[in-house]
Amino acid sequence: MIVQAICFYLFAAITVASGVMVIASRNPVHSVLFLILAFFNAAGLFVLMGAEFLALILVIVYVGAVAVLFLFVVMMLDIDFVELRQGFLQYLPIGVVIGIVLFVELLLIFGAWAVAPDVAKAIAAPTPSPTAVTNTVALGQLLYTRYVYVFQAAGMILLVAMVGAIVLTLRAREGVRKQDIARQVGRRRAETLEIVKVRPREGV
Repeated sequence: MIVQAICFYLFAAITVASGVMVIASRNPVHSVLFLILAFFNAAGLFVLMGAEFLALILVIVYVGAVAVLFLFVVMMLDIDFVELRQGFLQYLPIGVVIGIVLFVELLLIFGAWAVAPDVAKAIAAPTPSPTAVTNTVALGQLLYTRYVYVFQAAGMILLVAMVGAIVLTLRAREGVRKQDIARQVGRRRAETLEIVKVRPREGV
């Protein structure tokens, strides 16, 4: 139990610190790297909870796809962040109001927080099930039955985000040669092949 508690506090502290650095870093590339670190430590927390499947999904999907996609988008867009920070002060009052509202909500949540005396036993006890399915099977049955529409909507949102990132990176640039597949397929023999008769000792 002591080792598990130490691992929990270690992973939790690094996750919170990485989350703070995501919004505090001035370099967007560093923010994405801290986001990846937060994902890895969150996966460690899932492993401690016994949800190995969720930990693997978090590492494979979010770190291997989403976070890397964010990193490539940030590096390829070549955004002028100095220009973006020029209008920061005009949105400061709205940000302060939203921050105050979120802080009050957190205070209300922690003020009404109550810990049951038997919560540790309830967490440690296995979930009663007539078929005794594994964690992965139970999660799959829950996602594809009760939350199937929400699951499909989340997939569509990720698809739209991926297409939007690709569209943002495909900019017209001068001096860059691009492949025209229609022109390649529609070319004729006279445009691609030329027969030259070379006489001896004259060269091409």
